[in-house]
Amino acid sequence: MSLSWLWLALLSSEEDLTLALSTTVPEKMFLKRRCVDGSKQQVESSVAVAEEEERSFSECISVLDLPELALEGILMRLPATSLAHMAGVCQELRKRCCSDHLWQHLFQQKWSRIAGPSAFREWQQHLKSQAEEMGGAATADRSAAARFFWGWPLSCLWPFSWLQHLQHGQQQPATTRLPPPDSLMAWYWALESGTFWFPAQVYNRENGHVGFMLSCYDAELSYDRHSDSFRARYPPHGLRSIVVEEGVQWERLRAPPLDTPAHDLHQSDCLEELQPGDHVEVQWRRNKDFPYGWWYGVVGHAETCSHESHHCSCHLHGMVWLEFNQYSVGSRWRRAAIDRKNHREEGTEAEGFYGGIRKLSTKDEVSSWERLWPSETLE
Repeated sequence: MSLSWLWLALLSSEEDLTLALSTTVPEKMFLKRRCVDGSKQQVESSVAVAEEEERSFSECISVLDLPELALEGILMRLPATSLAHMAGVCQELRKRCCSDHLWQHLFQQKWSRIAGPSAFREWQQHLKSQAEEMGGAATADRSAAARFFWGWPLSCLWPFSWLQHLQHGQQQPATTRLPPPDSLMAWYWALESGTFWFPAQVYNRENGHVGFMLSCYDAELSYDRHSDSFRARYPPHGLRSIVVEEGVQWERLRAPPLDTPAHDLHQSDCLEELQPGDHVEVQWRRNKDFPYGWWYGVVGHAETCSHESHHCSCHLHGMVWLEFNQYSVGSRWRRAAIDRKNHREEGTEAEGFYGGIRKLSTKDEVSSWERLWPSETLE
C-alpha cells in the first residue's frame, strides 16, 4: 500500500493526519504539500520533483512500515471519521482501525456521559432482534444483520464501493467488510448515525417548560450530526401521547444513574444518613398514571430546629424535610416531609407523589443541577 493511497483515504481530515505524523514520518512524505510558496514556475518545478521523489519513496516504504509505537500513536490521534476512512484502505489497517481499544478512547470522549449501560443493553437487544429477523435465532448470520442496519449510516464515511456490495447483496471484499456488529466501532457509529434511539435522561424537559424546571426525565434520544444536538422522545403517560422535542443540547442530557424504570419506586438506601445540607434527587410524579421524574432538592431542617449546627439534631429525627428552593417561600411545592424509617410513596392527587431518594455524592452531579437554576423564583 503506497502513501498516496493513505492520503486519499484520509483526505477529509488532512490536518489531523499531518498533526499526528509530523513528529514520526520522514520529511519526504510531506515534500509535495509544503511546496506552496514562490512563483508559479517554482511551484510547478517543485511539485514535479516531489512527485518523482514520492514515486521512488513510496516503492520502498508504506505507513505499515513505521515502528509499531509510531503507527499506534498516529491512529490514537485520529478523529472518528478519519479512523473509519483508514479502515477502508487495506485489510491490515482495517484490522487495526476496528480495534476496540482505539474506539474506547473515542467513545469515552464523546458518548460516555450520556450513553450508559442501559443504552448498551438496548443496542445489544437491537442487534439480536435484527439477527433473528434476518433468519435464525442464536445462529443467525450476524453479518447479514449488520448489512441490514449499516447501509445508510456509513454511506457518508466508507468508500462508495462498499455501498455497491451492500445494495446488491454481494459478498464484501476482505478490505471493505463492515465492523463486527458487537464492536465498539459499530456501537459508536450506531449512536453517531442517529438511526438508533437509545435511553437516557433529559434535564428540564420540553424546552424548559416551567412545570419541569430542575427535573430530569427518561427519554429516548436520537443524535443529529448536522446540528450536533438531539431529538428527545418522551413516552406517553395518562392521556398524553408521545412528545418529541427537537434541538436538545448536550448539557441537558445524562445517562441514567440508576436502573430503576420510570414507573417503579426506587428503593432508597440513604435515608438513615441524610442530614441538613445534603443534596438529593427525589422521585416525583403528578399522579399514578405518570412516570417518575427526578427532582433536585436539598435536605432542610425541621420547623422546630434552631438551624445552629452545634444544637441541630435533625439527622436523628424520624422525618426528613426536603426543600425545593427553586420555589418561593410559602409555595406548596417548597417543602415536603418523608418518613425516614418506613418510607414508601407518599403524597396526594393534589400535590403529587414523592417516591425514592438518591443522595448526590459528587460535586459534578450537584453542579449539573446548579447550572440549570431558573433565573426567576417559581411559584
